[in-house]
Amino acid sequence: MSAEQFISAEVQDGVATLTLDRPPVNVIHIPMLEQLERTLAGLAGDRQVRTLIVRAAGKLFSAGVDVADHTADKVGDMIPLFDRVCRALAGFPVPTIAAVHGHALGGGCELVICCDLAYMAEDAKIGQPEIQLAVFAPVAALRLPYLSGYRAAADLMFTGRTLTAAEALQTGLVNAVVPAAQVMPAAREKAQQIAAHSRAAMTLLKKALLHGYRDWAENLPLVERLYLDELMRTHDVNEGLQAFMQKRKPVWRHE
Repeated sequence: MSAEQFISAEVQDGVATLTLDRPPVNVIHIPMLEQLERTLAGLAGDRQVRTLIVRAAGKLFSAGVDVADHTADKVGDMIPLFDRVCRALAGFPVPTIAAVHGHALGGGCELVICCDLAYMAEDAKIGQPEIQLAVFAPVAALRLPYLSGYRAAADLMFTGRTLTAAEALQTGLVNAVVPAAQVMPAAREKAQQIAAHSRAAMTLLKKALLHGYRDWAENLPLVERLYLDELMRTHDVNEGLQAFMQKRKPVWRHE
């Protein structure tokens, strides 16, 4: 893998495995998102693929989207690109499985909740800490209430706290919690079970399942504008981002 390649993929016996690979903690930046968008498009067009596993190399599944890409000069490109990736993953034509080890935070959490199924290591954590920087996660704001219910989603996003694997299982964010060494074997076993079925039938079944999620995709452009046209004009969003990058406590003006 070259220094400029942050995503890899392979297909074996109908199971595609997509790997996030930007050491050490898979911080997602714009070039990585561009590669992820291209890779998902390529796999979606491969009729040999009957299920997709999304995993990560390194210490964590993902520490989230690079804070530097949230700043005013880049966020106008980053948010629509990230949202396109999430739509591509959520709308992938066949079932998808997230295999989560370490932490899945911010954008990493959003990738997980865009998959159909998720397996999580028992020592892993997941969460949406964006509010601590005076920003929020558009995709999570729309998808989390469907997965975990409004009150659990509101608690997670308003506090910015992280959930243990047990809490993630209890709130419906993941299907199963297993020892760290068993995350990929468990995901592969489920993927092979799914891949044994008709691709034609599964693509139609997934379309049927996604009807319940239709509003999230339709509303995403509205939330993008809320983020880019209103949130990014506040004082506190710039203070939060700068404080994080300068490793200091933010001073909110609440405006």
